[in-house]
Amino acid sequence: MRKQELDYILDKICETYPELSDIVFTVGRPFQVLMWGELKSVYLQNIPIQLLTPFHTERIALALMNNQKRLIENLIKEGYCDTSYVIQKARFRVNIFSQRGNYSAVLRKLPMKIPTVEELRLPPIIQEIANERMGLVLVTGATGSGKSSTLAAILNIINETRSCHIITLEDPVEFIHQHKKSTFNQREFGIDFHNFADGLRAALRQAPHVILVGEIRDRETLEIAMQAAETGHLVLGTLHTTDAGQTIGRMIGMFPPQDENYIRLRVSDTLKWVVSQRLLPKIGGGRIVATEVMRKNLRIRDLIINGETAEKTFYDVIATSGAVGMHTFDQSILELYKQGLITEETAVAFASRRSYVTMEIDKMKAAKGEKTTDIEGLRLDIDYGKKIKG
Repeated sequence: MRKQELDYILDKICETYPELSDIVFTVGRPFQVLMWGELKSVYLQNIPIQLLTPFHTERIALALMNNQKRLIENLIKEGYCDTSYVIQKARFRVNIFSQRGNYSAVLRKLPMKIPTVEELRLPPIIQEIANERMGLVLVTGATGSGKSSTLAAILNIINETRSCHIITLEDPVEFIHQHKKSTFNQREFGIDFHNFADGLRAALRQAPHVILVGEIRDRETLEIAMQAAETGHLVLGTLHTTDAGQTIGRMIGMFPPQDENYIRLRVSDTLKWVVSQRLLPKIGGGRIVATEVMRKNLRIRDLIINGETAEKTFYDVIATSGAVGMHTFDQSILELYKQGLITEETAVAFASRRSYVTMEIDKMKAAKGEKTTDIEGLRLDIDYGKKIKG
């Protein structure tokens, strides 16, 4: 398949499903898209392909890699490769991988416009991250939960309000930032640098004010990121963790057990914010973000240094620190339910502590005079156990 043919197919798919998030090419299946978290088959009138064959997906993979030797070597040696791809209507983050001797590809559609905090429906407190001058800020969540969009929105605020030198290390470059008040240098993994640790180490010699690390994947990268934060830089990064407590645990767990006390001190000094995200199905279609926000204060710092106990956890401290802008996933989910944006089933399914969320929803329903249980017709059997007289 030639590049022009692939471009035509991608163009038609994007035209048919303008709100898609991903395009999937897999042997034995038609063209498929992910839209609002649901997988849908796509059949194009002028393309006589009902089911993809191994030949089709191999030609698609070659066209996506565009004869780049590095990508072909990665695919053969490691079984996958990451790249980016651009057509007239869209940009994509591409992952090509082998499965059962065939090739598959997933293309994540990237927004052409940099979103704002308001457009992403993030809590306004997120905008305060842009005021930080140094330290480490982590945005966490599962793949596809909108971490890159959140970071792009934060960087855009900095770009519009401060004169900074911003260096990004990405795999691949997702949002293209224009120079406004700030100057951007956006570097792509595999083209401009060969691993995040080396790219981050080099960035420290490039006079940055702000550094974005697309993903903190290993101990070495985290070590250099903390070093950069300690020496007066603002470092933004992502981790694949579910909430603030797990994020702290993952950071400390990357280092040897004998260094735990020292690492806890360093993390307590450098880590400023943890923003965790989950995308939930929205009533009426689409998805909406639920967040957990932790920012450093004395209670959080003490918890990082001394660790959690049964009586005191990150969840508990965050839940009781609303006055300084913190909130848990459960509090965010309950607010979405209260606004009528998600169903009760969705709220409970995505909750961190389901019993708490269920109890709070029952309180809301009771306050509105709604039923909180399906059990009806119960009465006290006062004659139970009495001897029946003949």
